[in-house]
Amino acid sequence: MLSQEQLVAIADELAAAERDRTMVPRLTARYEDMTVEDSYAVQKVWRQRGVAAGRRLVGHKIGLTSKVMQASTGITEPDYGTIFADMVYENGSVIEHSQFSNVRIEVEVAFVLGSALSGPDATIFDVLRATEYVTPALEILSSRIEMAGRTIVDTISDNAAMGAMVVGGNPVAPSSVDLRWISALLYRNETIEESGVAAAVLNHPAMGVAWLANKLSEHGDRLEAGEIVLAGSFTRPMWVYAGDTVLADYGPMGTIACRFV
Repeated sequence: MLSQEQLVAIADELAAAERDRTMVPRLTARYEDMTVEDSYAVQKVWRQRGVAAGRRLVGHKIGLTSKVMQASTGITEPDYGTIFADMVYENGSVIEHSQFSNVRIEVEVAFVLGSALSGPDATIFDVLRATEYVTPALEILSSRIEMAGRTIVDTISDNAAMGAMVVGGNPVAPSSVDLRWISALLYRNETIEESGVAAAVLNHPAMGVAWLANKLSEHGDRLEAGEIVLAGSFTRPMWVYAGDTVLADYGPMGTIACRFV
């Protein structure tokens, strides 16, 4: 376990990297004894500073929930990060590419909760009861830590590589669709680059939300009514660059798009 001074120093380093659009050397190469709990403690410092600065917490993201994402990162367990209101873009937004680092897009389902959800024993059925609606979403990944050789400890410390998200499409009640079979085609500049089905997320995307509720309970926290939860990507991350237009076609659930400048 790291000392509080070390945790704060890491949070300071990551904040500077986010501000200056730079990357820091891999944490696990410099702090060999750093644990998952240490990395969540670093993330907590970042979150508390955001709230103190007036940023409004609106939800959480879950990462590394599908085999394709675990294979692409070499990390074999899920993680989570914080979503602030200023990280959420509307469908069709024009987004400044240079505000992020190592920019990639993931295709996801967003759950919007109608009631609070807490662990430690939350189930998929609790998630479905608590969910007001689900809707298409794109996650914009931004990595402030060098990517080669990263472990889950590095990723969690970096707010699970959360940069921003785009939400849109056709919101539906969770009872009106088989969530496992939500599918999407991901286009970059009018060319299909990825496709996937939401069952790739832990066999059912609501399982990711149940995992999150139970994990948050270990940290004395819970999911609140009105929160957005990004359940995890069911495609590989797609690199995007300034000038790219991104569109995800979810079939009956509509389309969602953004453009990077």
